Amino acid sequence: MVKHCPRCGSTNVEWVLPQTWSKWRCRDCGYEGALIVEDGEMAEEIKKEWEKKHKA
Repeated sequence: MVKHCPRCGSTNVEWVLPQTWSKWRCRDCGYEGALIVEDGEMAEEIKKEWEKKHKA
């Protein structure tokens, strides 16, 4: 299952604490937290919103 950042929708995420699966970090936007998105459709919507907010 592909993991996506809940803030920007990127797949460029890594485990910060892989042994506990409790914390993730996004290399694109800097998000750190326990929440991760596995739904590709939801990630696309998040990505569109992120890009819209950061292009303005």
